[in-house]
Amino acid sequence: MQRILFSAVFLSSFYFAQEADTLHLNQTKKIDSVTLEKKKEIKTQNIDDIVMAGTIKPVSRSKSPVPVEIYSHKFFQKNPTPNVFEAIAMVNGVKPQLNCSVCNTGDIHINGLEGPYTMILIDGMPIVSSLSTVYGLSGIPNSLVDRIEVVKGPASSIYGSEAMGGVINIITKNALTAPKLSVDLMTTTWNENNVDLSTKFNLGKNAASLLSLNYFNFTKRFDENNDNFTDGALQNRISVFNKWNFQRKENRQASFALRYLYEDRFGGEMQWNKSYRGSGEIYGESIYTNRVEAFGMYQWPMKENIVTQFSYNLHDQNSFYGTNPFTAMQKVAFTQTYWDKKLANHDLILGVTFKKTFYDDNTPGTLSSDALTNQPMKSPIFGAFIQDQWEIDDKNTLLLGYRFDYDKIHHAVNSPRFAWKFSPNPYHTLRFNFGTGFRVVNLFTEDHAALTGSREVMVQSDLKPERSVNGNLNYIWKIPVNDRLINLDASAFYTYFSNKIVGDFDSDPEKIIYNNLHGYGISRGASLNLDYTFNFPLSVNLGVTYLGVYQKFDDERQKSKQLHAPKWSGTYNLTYKFQSNLIIDFTGQFYGPMRLPVPPDDYRPEYSLFYSLANIQISKIFRSGFEVYGGVKNIFNFTPKDPLMRPFDPFDQHVDDPVNNPNHYTFDTTYGYAPMQRIRGFLGLRYILR
Repeated sequence: MQRILFSAVFLSSFYFAQEADTLHLNQTKKIDSVTLEKKKEIKTQNIDDIVMAGTIKPVSRSKSPVPVEIYSHKFFQKNPTPNVFEAIAMVNGVKPQLNCSVCNTGDIHINGLEGPYTMILIDGMPIVSSLSTVYGLSGIPNSLVDRIEVVKGPASSIYGSEAMGGVINIITKNALTAPKLSVDLMTTTWNENNVDLSTKFNLGKNAASLLSLNYFNFTKRFDENNDNFTDGALQNRISVFNKWNFQRKENRQASFALRYLYEDRFGGEMQWNKSYRGSGEIYGESIYTNRVEAFGMYQWPMKENIVTQFSYNLHDQNSFYGTNPFTAMQKVAFTQTYWDKKLANHDLILGVTFKKTFYDDNTPGTLSSDALTNQPMKSPIFGAFIQDQWEIDDKNTLLLGYRFDYDKIHHAVNSPRFAWKFSPNPYHTLRFNFGTGFRVVNLFTEDHAALTGSREVMVQSDLKPERSVNGNLNYIWKIPVNDRLINLDASAFYTYFSNKIVGDFDSDPEKIIYNNLHGYGISRGASLNLDYTFNFPLSVNLGVTYLGVYQKFDDERQKSKQLHAPKWSGTYNLTYKFQSNLIIDFTGQFYGPMRLPVPPDDYRPEYSLFYSLANIQISKIFRSGFEVYGGVKNIFNFTPKDPLMRPFDPFDQHVDDPVNNPNHYTFDTTYGYAPMQRIRGFLGLRYILR
């Protein structure tokens, strides 16, 4: 019955869009769409995008000495998802990692490094950090996104703490240029329903406002592996976004945005309902999230180019993991002002920053030193930075940067930076980056498993800030083939960590023991991306990443490989366009074996299988502004085996049973490494009114 309904909705949507397209064609001239499309593809190869993430200010990508990858919202529409967390999997070397097999929360790994090492920016502002790296990412709808910029490697000299692994900068749509109306409706055969609505209105000639609403609803329970636990976390989520852009004299910039997010998330035993929340009868993980964000920027009305940026976010968490409550409140205020000055061939930036974080929860992470009273974290950090981008000549560009931060607990932190770009001609570009990074610790973000109730948290000593030294070599080669270009983008990277914070899962299966590593950590590897558009309407985007991420201890122990860091991974994206504006997209990711957290004598393998998550989409674009799309997700039907340890005893009531549990296994949720959602269909309808 569900498949029949799915087919009926698809056919009715297609018919409605086709009728609107026919009416539109009667009022317009016929255009050779194939010729226009080919011209657009050729021109696209010569566009020099503007990027912000590498050097804090807008600069053309070709002139930036920092390698920045750019992905437009059109790129992510090739595999439609309801949020940025799922969409970012399409980027080579970036992995959205599920940290809990029950509530399906997770973080984003860049080059194998855990989520706390990745800084998520919205319009250049550090909106997503600490608490929200686990619970806020799934609440960012794709409807807000104009493009996403990715910088791999430490960027602490510009962005400070939490930017050791890389930066993901989400650029939201500009209200001045946004469509008057945008609608995107999508559903799946698993009853995942997503609605994106946005409208733009003008106030006079110099101000415009964009109002966006996203609603995601997934309330049907599935248990296809028969472990009596939901295969996907149920979610009821709403996000409201309002952004203002102002047009000012001499093209000075000014913008302001507000966003509110509410989410009700649940994963657990199939018979759970809210009357069992916090009880020991039926196991469930229930998470309520309330989040408010405000951010903006203002360019001063003076001859000198001085810009002030600011942000504030409040994150309120109310959760239960079985019988264990987790309540948390986080408030982060941030402001920075920088002066951009052009002096001959030097582009100089001077800036000052201030960030204040308030964080309180009911875990040991916010207890006083005597463990008797609650002591919320109140962490003001003052910073100053300087950066000089020197265009030596047409072929060489040099960037020197330095940042100084002062924290009342960790005191002075210095972060230098060096970058060099050599481009002998338009077809070859070599970039070398070197710098240091630091990270001030928030215990909650070290591992979500600490709060699932399955393990006890222990902190062995006062945690010191992590430090890193990083080198990155990037080479771009554009190979002319007739009137097209093959784009090759290759990178090699190496990062050395000291004072690395590690969670010890192995010493005691019932505990997570946090401490600074007595030794060092290494993250090294290489990646390759290939893009090519053939003379016939086929475009190919392929990526592969090799990783070697491990910790080496000072004692006699052997080096330990990083959890959830596959040695090989990659992405693939093939698009074929027919003359009738019918498009087929085949997209996916593959992951090699990765080390998983297993207790001693676990019956499950320590390393995952090689697997691929593949999707296919067929879409039809109509001249009237409608687009109908549909397809299949996870076409290889892959799901992990046995993601939960002892799902039949989630409250550990029979751990000491010598007959049925001689190894004293306990309920554990940390083994899952991929989504449990099997093959499913999806269908959507878009409409844009310019």
